[in-house]
Amino acid sequence: MSKKAIHTDNAPAAIGTYSQAIEAAGLVFLSGQIPLVPATMEIVDGDFEVRARQVFENLQAVAEAAGSNLNNAVKITVFLTDLTNFAMVNSVMEDFFERPLPARAAVGVASLPKGVDIEADAILAI
Repeated sequence: MSKKAIHTDNAPAAIGTYSQAIEAAGLVFLSGQIPLVPATMEIVDGDFEVRARQVFENLQAVAEAAGSNLNNAVKITVFLTDLTNFAMVNSVMEDFFERPLPARAAVGVASLPKGVDIEADAILAI
């Protein structure tokens, strides 16, 4: 099996030992995205909705770099430090996904990188 790294300047640069995404076996595995603004690598200013939207914009940018989009997502995992924000995640996701919607897991966690309150990753079928 071969694998291909996916990279775009339209999403935050990897800040560790990982790729923004890897394409292998007809799938694209998108690494977790937090609400970083790609141009500044700083957390986006605003409330939870703004941060959630930035996460999905970042995922969309990586999906596009892979020649795809989030409508080809088959699985999304959302990590939240406060599960009371789950309804807002649903609202934001409506702007990024069409039916049939991907499978999804929402996981409550104690903390996330850079102290953010949301992270999400995705698997795309291509």
